[in-house]
Amino acid sequence: MTTADSPRDPANSGAAPDAVRQFLRHTLATLAYRAEKVVRDAPSEFGDFRVGPSSRTPREIVAHLGDLLEWALGLAQGQHRWLPTPELSWNDACARFFHALDRLEKYLSSSEPLGWSAEQLFQGPIADALTHTGQLAMLRRLGGFPVRGENYAKADIVAGRVGREQSSERLEFD
Repeated sequence: MTTADSPRDPANSGAAPDAVRQFLRHTLATLAYRAEKVVRDAPSEFGDFRVGPSSRTPREIVAHLGDLLEWALGLAQGQHRWLPTPELSWNDACARFFHALDRLEKYLSSSEPLGWSAEQLFQGPIADALTHTGQLAMLRRLGGFPVRGENYAKADIVAGRVGREQSSERLEFD
């Protein structure tokens, strides 16, 4: 699909209402919080852990998360482009993911119009990224490196905080 084919939401004339855009930003912050928790303190061997011959490794999943966020930024800018990244190390894939989150956050916090609707941004790349973050948590447990449970409804998640520096105030449990 080309830029000319992008399905702008006719109801918003290219710009999402502030509340919808703020919700997207909070969703990105939630993704960052959960993803940071899953990748934090992961042992070096976790990146190449594989549960089956055709399954993705955590390193491949994080690289895919970066691809999804780059795609989301393109959609927000009115372009439909999918550019999968070449193979990256665990650390490089994690850095790229958080950098892509930051770039999308900056775009959403600007006054630039959305080229695709907020709903499409959520239902496509953002929801997929949340799904894959859950897969990483499951793989941590299967690999013997579980992440502690947490009451995420009470988590200190703030729109705009999308980097690896997340709140240390956590309501975790075993």
